[in-house]
Order: sequence, then C-alpha cells, then structure tokens
Amino acid sequence: MSILSTLATPGPWHALTFGALFGTQFYQTFVGGIIAYKALPRPMFSQLQQRVFPVYFTLQSVLPALVLITHPTASVPSLLTTSSPYFYNTTVPLLLVISTSILNLVVIGPATTAVMRKRKIQETKEGKKYYDEGPKSETMKKLNSKFGRIHGISSLLGLVGFMGAAAYGVVLGSNLNF
Repeated sequence: MSILSTLATPGPWHALTFGALFGTQFYQTFVGGIIAYKALPRPMFSQLQQRVFPVYFTLQSVLPALVLITHPTASVPSLLTTSSPYFYNTTVPLLLVISTSILNLVVIGPATTAVMRKRKIQETKEGKKYYDEGPKSETMKKLNSKFGRIHGISSLLGLVGFMGAAAYGVVLGSNLNF
C-alpha cells in the first residue's frame, strides 16, 4: 500500500485530526496563552484572547466530531450505541470535549465579553483601569468578581475538555500496533 493510497482510509485522518485537537488544546492552555499573558499589556492580551478564543473553541467543537467520524475501526452508529465497546472509551471523552467547547463558545465566552465591556464602561466613568492599585468602587468590585467567576468556569471547562481528549489519546495510543 502506497502512502497516497493510505490517505483513502480513515486511519491517517483520524490520527492527524486527533493530533490537531490535542495539539491545539495543549498549546493554547500551557504555552501560547501563558506566553501572551506574560508578554502583552492587559488590554492587548484581552484583545488577542477575544480574537483567538472563538476560533479556538470552534476548532475544539469540530475536531472531536471529526475524530469520531474518522474512527478507523468503528462505524459512527456503533460509536453512538451504549452497548458498543467504543462508546465509553471513545465517544464519551470526545463528547465531553465537544460539549465543554460549545459551552465556552456559545455561553461562557459571550458572558465574559459582556462583563469585559461593562468593565470598560465603568473604567471610563471612574477614570481608572479595573486593575489599577487602590480602592475600587462597589460596581467595579462586582464586575471584577463576576469576571473572575466566569473566567474560572471557562478555565475549568477547558481543563475538563483537555482531560477528555487526553483520556481518548491514551485509548488511541494503547491500540496502536507498530
């Protein structure tokens, strides 16, 4: 079998898609986000994340579905059947990634952006940044607290999604034969 003919089978696409899924999760969570946070001033970091996260969460919603579709040894219907041997070790972890990412994309992300906009308005009213030293108004304290909660939820969802992908990575790796 030639290299080109293997591309007509789902196995290589499955591996490449999973690699893209896990790679983007790992990089965004443990490398790119941390470097950007340390290197950029807060306003620039915030603008960057507002542009990156919708794309990232969209990828994190689509890629696990593609991993399921390209599963080399199971049909999509068998992956969705609870009596299938693949359901709990493949479908459940990947559905976890999909659901946490969709929640971040559709609910948590927009809520975070809304709080950030309210904070920006409050900064204009008060004449100082939300992160400036010194006492904060009650409104700013509430906005900062709300942002912290929403950001914490988003981070937790991201971590749960990462663990779901890692769990499937272990399953995938244990089934590789060289």
